[in-house]
Amino acid sequence: MKTLLRRRPRVLAAITATAAIALVAGCSSSGGGGGKTTVKGVHLANAGALTVCTHLPYPPFQSVIDGKVQGFDVSLIDLVAKDLGVKQKIVDTPFENFKTGAFLNSGQCDLAAAGMTITDERKKNVDFSDPYFEATQAVLANKKSGIKSFADLKGKKLGAQAQTTGEDFAKSKGLDPVSFHSSDAVLNGLRTGQVQAVVIDYPVVQGWLKDKANSSAFQVVDNINTGEQYGFTVKKGNTALRDAINKALAHAKSDGEYKKIYEKWIGPYDPSAASPSAGS
Repeated sequence: MKTLLRRRPRVLAAITATAAIALVAGCSSSGGGGGKTTVKGVHLANAGALTVCTHLPYPPFQSVIDGKVQGFDVSLIDLVAKDLGVKQKIVDTPFENFKTGAFLNSGQCDLAAAGMTITDERKKNVDFSDPYFEATQAVLANKKSGIKSFADLKGKKLGAQAQTTGEDFAKSKGLDPVSFHSSDAVLNGLRTGQVQAVVIDYPVVQGWLKDKANSSAFQVVDNINTGEQYGFTVKKGNTALRDAINKALAHAKSDGEYKKIYEKWIGPYDPSAASPSAGS
């Protein structure tokens, strides 16, 4: 999702605006819950917690595993919470709110972490952290579809996650992908034959293909380097929290913790993922 990958409703299955469901990653937040508090110069929405908006599921960045929200983004934000001396609290929210920063502006969440591509459009509404991940798009196709590359998608039934950069990229090339509201829905659309191929972030595809049933039926036929980088977002002007996030990311990259987290959730470590340019 580089230009900005993430969902939009023209969806195959009607998007149900998910009411925010609080899911705690790690431990529950301490303190009274509703009142604002300040820790190390950072204003927090809830006492004892760094409250994080996300959109579940989006493995390997965040998904519920064994009843607990886990993933690459979750592990990195845990480092920020640890530096602040609080616990991370995750709130599941509709993805469309990430473009506007609605939940950040209302004070429901302190930051958003959802495998989000840094784009100029999004920068109008939110402030991004330094980039923390380099991403590419993948074309995953049914092995029986005859699709061998992105060029073969014309005239085929293509799927993408709504309001994502994958969807945007496909449309920019004159394609008309079916929009699905989540990554799980995208995969289900491929499994059930609603579409013959999908365009979505490569790390997501990597996770899918770890399942033998998926790898026996589907294959990556093309990789598209769209120059996308992921960042975490905070409310416009919240420099204290943005600086805290950037500090934790820089420290994790320098002491090897980022590499360990990357290998756990993404796969073999790619050094370029740890040193993206902050300017793009």
